[in-house]
Amino acid sequence: MQIFHNPNFNFVKYRWPALIVSWVIILAGIIGIFTKGLPLGVEFSGGTIVIVQFDTMPRIDQVRAALDKSFGGEDVVVQEYGNKSLRQVMIRVPHVGREQGTELGEGARQVEAALQASNLGGFKRVGTEIIGPVVGRELTTKGITAFGLSLVFILGYLWFRFQLSFAVGATIATLHDVLVTVAFLVFFRVDLSLNVIAALLTMTGYSTNDTIVIFDRVRENLRGTRRDDLTSLINSSINQTLNRTLITGGTAFLGVVALYILGGEVLRGFAFTMIVGLITGTYSSIYVAAAIVTFWPKGSGGARIASQAPTAGVGAKSATATARQRKGSRSGAKAS
Repeated sequence: MQIFHNPNFNFVKYRWPALIVSWVIILAGIIGIFTKGLPLGVEFSGGTIVIVQFDTMPRIDQVRAALDKSFGGEDVVVQEYGNKSLRQVMIRVPHVGREQGTELGEGARQVEAALQASNLGGFKRVGTEIIGPVVGRELTTKGITAFGLSLVFILGYLWFRFQLSFAVGATIATLHDVLVTVAFLVFFRVDLSLNVIAALLTMTGYSTNDTIVIFDRVRENLRGTRRDDLTSLINSSINQTLNRTLITGGTAFLGVVALYILGGEVLRGFAFTMIVGLITGTYSSIYVAAAIVTFWPKGSGGARIASQAPTAGVGAKSATATARQRKGSRSGAKAS
């Protein structure tokens, strides 16, 4: 299946505008983190999540007003949960009490007491999740460590398989994908949960795979073609892999869109992260990773390989000359 027949788009030409757009998004995300804060799920911030099912669904502002009296409303999150026909509300409150023994359930009991005192009608608790502050800090450390190790392994693998310029380009592209995705999490106030961390790591795998496919084609073209202009060769390689990139990314994109629409509240953060990650991963493989290689100083890395790559014609002539020399040597040996 081919979406484009013999594509010849000049992607590399627009690498500077693309990089500027990326920087604008990343800086806006950083400003959002400093002004609004990074939305953390209960796994990282610590606290209690209570899922309540009402006999008659009240307004969300009524539920929030009832909880403000007990928790102050500062860190309380109230939102509809699941299908509207289920009449369920998710309530997240900060950690209450000590992180041991029966004190772990104090937050859930206070939520129930606040709802009973507000006369919002009959309800029942259908789910509870409690994470203490110590566990939250431990999960945060492990999440950061996992991501940092993944970047190190990606850099090492690509350096071993290709060379330093390609490895640096792929690593910066992966870091770019994570920063842009986190910026969109801040823009849309999607909580950073364990599901979102899993989506970020999965997304880095997709992005790195796209980058490797393009770099592998660059290496093949360097072996069979002599070009002093590395930029033109990279642009040709991107066009040659364009159909594969769009088909692979497009099928994965359709899958996560379906998951976002039909997967429910629990998987919504994961699906949203994957949607943003697949888009920015494809974008960075074309504009960020390839751009880093073209910016690499000549005489090192990817720029050096372009000037050393033999052409098919030169290789054929060398092989023919070698064969003639060997034939002449054998003839001389027979004559003697």
